[in-house]
Amino acid sequence: MFSTLCRWGSFVKFHHTVFALPFALAAMAVAARENRGWPGWRTFALILAAMVCARTCAMAFNRIADRKFDALNPRTAGRHLPTGQVGLFSAVALCALSAAGLVATSFFLNRLCFYLSPVALAVIWFYSLTKRFTDFTHVFLGLALALAPVGAWLAVKGVDVSGMEILQMLVLAAAVVLWLTGFDIIYALQDYEFDRQHSLHSLVVAWGPKNALQAAFLAHMLMCGLLLAFGLLNRFRIAYLVGWLLIVGCLALEHWIAQRRSLDWINLAFFRLNAVVSIVFLAVTIAEVTFQGGFRLK
Repeated sequence: MFSTLCRWGSFVKFHHTVFALPFALAAMAVAARENRGWPGWRTFALILAAMVCARTCAMAFNRIADRKFDALNPRTAGRHLPTGQVGLFSAVALCALSAAGLVATSFFLNRLCFYLSPVALAVIWFYSLTKRFTDFTHVFLGLALALAPVGAWLAVKGVDVSGMEILQMLVLAAAVVLWLTGFDIIYALQDYEFDRQHSLHSLVVAWGPKNALQAAFLAHMLMCGLLLAFGLLNRFRIAYLVGWLLIVGCLALEHWIAQRRSLDWINLAFFRLNAVVSIVFLAVTIAEVTFQGGFRLK
C-alpha cells in the first residue's frame, strides 16, 4: 500500500506542491486577516483539498499529454508512463477523479468558486499543450499556478471581495506569473537541444539560452517589485521586508547558479531555492497578518 502511494505521488511529483500551496495559503491568510488569518477549519480543509486535486489533475494531464515526448527524451524516458509503471488508463482515471474532486470541493466552498472551477481546469490543462504552438509556454504555466492564490482568496471571501482586495489579489497573481515564467525558463535549459530537434516551443529555443536567461532575470526582478508592492498595499512592515530581502537573495543566487554552473545544478536552482522563496513568503505573510503589523522598525 505504501509503495503504491509513493509511486502515484512520484508520478504527479506531489512534493512540487510546495511551489503553489504556500502562495495559496498566504492569500488565504490575507483574505481572512479580520480573523488574524484563520478562515476556520472547514474552509482551510476545503482549500487544501482543492489545491491537492488541482495540482494532481494538472500533473496527470501533463504526463498524459507529454508521454510520447517523454519516451524520446533521455532525461524523462524513465518516467512512469513511458516505462509502464503507471498505465495510461490509470493515469486518465486519476486525472478525471482529481478534476471531479476540484469541482466538488469548490461546490462546498462557495458558489463563485464552483462556477469558476471549470475555468480553472481549462487553464491548467491548456498549459500542457502550449509547447506545441507558442514560445510563451512558460507564461501559461505561470497563469496556471497563479490560480492558486486567486482561488484561495475567493474561497475565503466569495463575492464579498472589495476593490482593494481585488487589486491586492491581482498584484500577487501577477507576481506568481512572473516567478513561474522566470524559473520555468531556467528549467527549460535542460531540454534545449531536445526541444529544438523535436520542434517544441519555448523561449529558450526561440531566443537562445543566453537571451532567455536575461528574460528570466527580468521577470524575477519585476516579480520582486510586485511582491514589494503587495506588501505596501497590505501595509506590512519589518517581517515582510526581511522576507522580501531573503526572496531577492534566493532569486539572485538562482540566476548565478544557472549562469555559472553546469546543467546538473539547475535542479538545485529550480527546486530548493524556489521552495525557499514560496515558504519564506508564506511565513512572513502569516506573521504580518497574525500580529496585525506588530513588527515595526524603531
